[in-house]
Amino acid sequence: MLETVQALMVVLVSLWAIPALWFHRPRRLWLRYLPLGCWVLVMTLVLSLTSRGEAIDALLCFLAAFGPLLLWWRGVLPKGNCDWADDMAYTTTGTVDGDVLRLQRVRCFEWRSADDYDIRWQSREYALSALQSVDMFLSFWGHRSIAHMLVSFGFADGRYSTWSVEIRRARGGDYSAIAGFFKHFELNIVASEEQDIVKVRTNHRDEDMYLYRTRLTPAAGRALLLGYVEVANRLAVSPRFYHTLHANCTNVVFRLMQRIRPDLRSDIRLLLSGFLDNYVYHQGGLQPGYSLAELKRLGRITERARAVTEDEDFSACIRKGVPGCEDEYQAGRHDQAAGVTAPF
Repeated sequence: MLETVQALMVVLVSLWAIPALWFHRPRRLWLRYLPLGCWVLVMTLVLSLTSRGEAIDALLCFLAAFGPLLLWWRGVLPKGNCDWADDMAYTTTGTVDGDVLRLQRVRCFEWRSADDYDIRWQSREYALSALQSVDMFLSFWGHRSIAHMLVSFGFADGRYSTWSVEIRRARGGDYSAIAGFFKHFELNIVASEEQDIVKVRTNHRDEDMYLYRTRLTPAAGRALLLGYVEVANRLAVSPRFYHTLHANCTNVVFRLMQRIRPDLRSDIRLLLSGFLDNYVYHQGGLQPGYSLAELKRLGRITERARAVTEDEDFSACIRKGVPGCEDEYQAGRHDQAAGVTAPF
């Protein structure tokens, strides 16, 4: 019985240790497989000792390897100063002065393709009392059970401040859900303009996007926006790791929403973020008088986003026909007819 328990312990710990060592392997080729190889050799020895009935020796051998591994793991800390991809180079920060919210490092890229763009990080000011609406975007790029969420705050002057909780990719790095369990990515929060952060997904990354007008009141919207700013400011000073389960694009925002609605409960749909609209709908957070299927159909903006021309108001055009957004679309048409420059 003891031998079985020890063997099971080796297998379970190795299921964590092997990918942890792999995703943090040294860059030098001759060292790349050394830590992983040492672990496999020691665990093979542990299993051999266990099979011969030498349980104490097997346990001591296991602890001699597992102890240093844990110490190393505790020392794997976020750096905050890597060679980041251009679109993740900064974390948005903000200050509040009375009614005025001032944001620094707002991303305003001009994208010509997924790899060709003009880099622009700018500052923005918003009157908090002018916040009128809160919209939720869901963007799909693969399996329909997983989506990326963005939250866009609309103001009376027609501008939108769109926030995204992101993996902070290093230059040339790729996303891996498995790697997200093993301190492989850092967390980032970026505020952007829809002309950037929405358009690049629909027009250049071939993602499928849906827009929903939420029922959050302006007061609740301000609380959520300031929550984003608070977390982003903290992140800019104290970097932290992204985690596929508990520090991602949905549950960071969910914890902010729990401050506003303490009755909200965790749900599998927060993990399977492609069903997040279903969760919000059943919490009464989307526009009334429509089924979820209708909100999905009317809120699919992918083709509308791709059809917007350079002289049109992007944010107004993508909201055409979206329940709850009718006034913004009409205002956008009026501004274009009057020759008003879209505030992007």
